[in-house]
Amino acid sequence: MPIQTTPKIWMNGELVNWADAQIHVLTHTLHYGTGVFEGIRAYETANGPAVFRLTEHIQRLFSSAKIVGMEIPYTVEELVQATKDTVASTGLPSCYVRPIAYYGYGEMGLNTLPCSVDVAIACWPWGAYLGDDAVNKGVRMKISSWTRHDHNTMPPASKTTGNYVNSSLAKVEALKAGYDEAIMLAPNGLVAECTGENIFAVRNGIILTPPISAGALEGITQNTVMAIARDLGYDVRVDNIARSDLYIAEEIFVCGTAAEISAVNSVDDRKVPCPGPKTKAIAEIYARTVRAQEAKYAHWCEPAV
Repeated sequence: MPIQTTPKIWMNGELVNWADAQIHVLTHTLHYGTGVFEGIRAYETANGPAVFRLTEHIQRLFSSAKIVGMEIPYTVEELVQATKDTVASTGLPSCYVRPIAYYGYGEMGLNTLPCSVDVAIACWPWGAYLGDDAVNKGVRMKISSWTRHDHNTMPPASKTTGNYVNSSLAKVEALKAGYDEAIMLAPNGLVAECTGENIFAVRNGIILTPPISAGALEGITQNTVMAIARDLGYDVRVDNIARSDLYIAEEIFVCGTAAEISAVNSVDDRKVPCPGPKTKAIAEIYARTVRAQEAKYAHWCEPAV
């Protein structure tokens, strides 16, 4: 889907015109993939746009940077405010938000120590990543031939730009084969996550999601789903999932900031009951939560203005 432009992008401390938010062709991260980023959403609420779990997303950006040894030249509080300013500048009731920290122009080579760190925040309108009706009709999944990173190869706990070459290869492979999304396995063969979403499978009435040790990103939407599910009285556990567990699951759904909550209707052409009752119940509360319509979770919605 083509990006719809908005008036301003925040770059290194100031809002600049969208068309002026440019970098040099020799920007370090363009060549070596050593940037860190976040995906965040601002939703329309009764009191104006609010950014969902903004502070936690920015904290995770700093955690990603720390893992790869990058020093972001701003505080969490400064980037939280910068995000709110950027969202407000769009005039949009809701939007997708992309903060990114990257090594800029001036040094080349694998040594990042002398490199400057630049930071940008952009916002634009973006619908549901896996389709507007993915909760009800579900998406077709395949197990990817591409393996998720090992912890001592490319740290999967860091949301690093270069890591997503792995995800992109798996995503395109799935699309070319006629599927909607790919599921990635860890080097030991256990389920890790999808190309851009955490995954949940229901077995024997228990909702399972893979642990960080399996290569899953520590998802903020994943954490939100687990809180909602437990408040609904469901048994939710972080535990290993085998490929075969997916084939005989009672329900499967995936979640992420971009995808929100999407049901899965098949894995490797094995049908999965869809949409499952637990998936639907969680998705309904989630949709209300992000729009500040659930008092219990209202603190997660940070007003942009």
